[in-house]
Amino acid sequence: MAAASKASDLQVELPQLPTDRTYDAVYAKSVEVSPLIRRVLARNANAFTFKGTGTYIVGRGNVAVIDPGPLIDEHVQALIAALSGETVTHLLITHTHSDHSPAAAPLKAATGAKSYGFGPHGAGKAADGVKVEEGGDMAFRPDVAVRDGDVIEGDGWTFECVFTPGHTSNHVCFALREEKALFSGDHVMGWSTTVIAPPDGDMAQYLASLKKLLARKDKTYYPTHGNPIREPQKFVTKLIEHRLARERQIDACLRQGVTRIPDMVAVIYSEIDKKLHGAAAMSVLAHLQHMIATGRAATDGPAGPMSVYRTG
Repeated sequence: MAAASKASDLQVELPQLPTDRTYDAVYAKSVEVSPLIRRVLARNANAFTFKGTGTYIVGRGNVAVIDPGPLIDEHVQALIAALSGETVTHLLITHTHSDHSPAAAPLKAATGAKSYGFGPHGAGKAADGVKVEEGGDMAFRPDVAVRDGDVIEGDGWTFECVFTPGHTSNHVCFALREEKALFSGDHVMGWSTTVIAPPDGDMAQYLASLKKLLARKDKTYYPTHGNPIREPQKFVTKLIEHRLARERQIDACLRQGVTRIPDMVAVIYSEIDKKLHGAAAMSVLAHLQHMIATGRAATDGPAGPMSVYRTG
């Protein structure tokens, strides 16, 4: 079966995201990013974390720590040093991937602070009987389970919990009211799009969560990876357009007889490093599941990585 050779052959315009790949990577030190916010960067740069995990410290004296990060001794010790003389009252976890939550355990042991998150890995789908992949931090259990709209108050700072499933089923953003800022975890990142990997990742949920953010008035996003996003509503609008264009590309593939995910990835993502094609395949699967649910694609049996797809 002959397939188109590259994405441009599909005659589908893909909106370009205004990504920001500049970053002053200062590792293992506290860097002030706003009057209330400091960041300590973990030395875990890779194709999915950009320059590394940025752990945020919010407040002065009595503080909250957002996404303690990976279990890297240098990073944990850098956090403890940055927090010297202060009291950690809250550990806030956006989600349970291994670059976000594992360091919560040693930080809790060192400070006595309670952890706050939606639930363990896969918690957003567990009630439906969905067995999620084991690539996350399976050991994490929040001391306090939070839900959408919950308010967490500290000494000079206030967070609203914004439930944003999609990247993972337990993803939560934290909105800092005093600065009209949103700690967006991996839900929105200014340097790249977000990988949506089923079964825990869900494209329908992800798009709904993006639209949810558009209704908010946040002025700045602080993702866990990369620089702050200063015009977040414009960026989220472009991100939604980008995702919908990907689905149009998938539809064009199906109409041209490209019916398997590996072949679609070779076409749609022909211009990116092949090392990233595995992650791209997961996002294509998530898109196809969304398209099947909305009647735009079909397959026989459960939608999987090696299924044969057709138009709906």
